[in-house]
Amino acid sequence: MDGVIYHGDKILPGVKEFIEWLQKEKKRFLFLTNSSERSQRELQDKLARMGLMVDKEHFYTSALATAHFLHSQKPKGSAFVIGEAGLLNALYDVGYRMNNVDPDYVVMGEARSYSYEKIEQAVNLVYKGAKLIGTNPDLNGPIENGIAPATAALIAPIELATGKKAYFVGKPNPLMMRIALKKLKCQTEETVIIGDRMDTDIIAGIESEIDTCLVLSGITSREGVQQFAYRPKFILNGVGDIINS
Repeated sequence: MDGVIYHGDKILPGVKEFIEWLQKEKKRFLFLTNSSERSQRELQDKLARMGLMVDKEHFYTSALATAHFLHSQKPKGSAFVIGEAGLLNALYDVGYRMNNVDPDYVVMGEARSYSYEKIEQAVNLVYKGAKLIGTNPDLNGPIENGIAPATAALIAPIELATGKKAYFVGKPNPLMMRIALKKLKCQTEETVIIGDRMDTDIIAGIESEIDTCLVLSGITSREGVQQFAYRPKFILNGVGDIINS
């Protein structure tokens, strides 16, 4: 969503028309976001403040994907979480409990409550045997006045201090794409993923055998595409161009 639908609290050009077109043409669609901060309701409210009316069922976050994954691995387990309400609520909803003594997992998402004390605690829990999970592998993400560090950057001190590599659930992990296809009840050949990042959105589509569309409204520039060994099927300035393509 960041870099495709909005930057910070500003809607991007052509987005309103694009969403109205999706709804008018009865297209099945999901907003997949690697951000784990907000719940579906909060994302719905954010778009509503921008004048975009979308049901909350159209949102699927890396927090929900992480909760789904952990529940499938160890139902009703426990976790030490560094993250915001969207991640905590998703874990609670699948029956997980918070545990800062002997958790099954240490889970990192985007966290404005990030602190040395919490990193120190996480490091020692991983040393004791907790498995390290990241909601997504993004190093940074676009905000209204530039970029901000994302989960992979925040979890790096724990990886370095413990020598343990985190398992990342969000894009480009095909797991998130498979869940999305099931939710949409669509086949790969009738689906397209639209994103602004070559290293998460586009590679996720390619590895899931879904057609890809890169929009240049976020992280990746047209020149930046040349740095990668793979290419999207389509390159557009923004989602508004899709209506006329």
